Amino acid sequence: MAKDNKITLYDLQLASGATISPFVWATRYALAHKGFEVEVIPGGFTGIPERTGGQTERLPAIVDDGQWVLDSWLIAEYLDEKYPDRPTLIGDPSVKVCGQMLEQWLWQTAIGPWMTCYLKEYRDRALPEDHAYVTESRERMFGGQKIEDIILGREDRLPQIPPKLELMRTTLREHAWFGGESPNYVDYRMLAVFLFLSAVADIPALPEDDPLRDWIERGFDLYGGLGRHSGMSPIFGLPKREHDPEPFERQPPEWGLTKRNTGPQSTAAETARLKSQASAE
Repeated sequence: MAKDNKITLYDLQLASGATISPFVWATRYALAHKGFEVEVIPGGFTGIPERTGGQTERLPAIVDDGQWVLDSWLIAEYLDEKYPDRPTLIGDPSVKVCGQMLEQWLWQTAIGPWMTCYLKEYRDRALPEDHAYVTESRERMFGGQKIEDIILGREDRLPQIPPKLELMRTTLREHAWFGGESPNYVDYRMLAVFLFLSAVADIPALPEDDPLRDWIERGFDLYGGLGRHSGMSPIFGLPKREHDPEPFERQPPEWGLTKRNTGPQSTAAETARLKSQASAE
């Protein structure tokens, strides 16, 4: 059992002390969700094996009264199994399956494109001793291109990303959290993407009035403002230029997928709209 209600977390940080890894962010939220105090062991990309006594070369890692647990999903499962009397993170196994699908979608949709826009800032905000590693590893990741070349044209790429997040907005128009009435581990995995974004964004990535803002701000404010750090940057305020796509649906259609059928009255408006469309065609 956690000694003195405290668990040790090995962090992956920027020079400012802000967490950079989405996986560490998810773990920090998981520990807070469970009500633990956290002893943070700071550090960057360099020297992880030495810092952890050879236990791992990747983070996050936690130590719970002498027991090491690695990998953010395994940590969440461990916390649920070891401490079932505390608030549940995952619960039913289907939550993990659906959560991993959403997370993979969000990484492909947002983190990948955002990385091409903020890679230089990612490197420049890293600890000085990490600059060489970030440069070499990320340039190799992008086929040998120089970081300075990878970010070229980002002013045209950034506006293309917000419209692709409509799937999230549709869900959050109907629910306060992806966990329903309260956040669960899926919320933390998804929030971790925007926490990563805030750690590296030197210019805003989302429009000022993005409907996602409510969920993101509430998420950053959880657990005494866990997602707030002086090293983080504003992510809202991306201006819309004349030729940019609309960043989100300003008058989203009502679909049967999100509206329940409780009788003719509940479906009358949608039926009338479909008939009107059919007659117009």
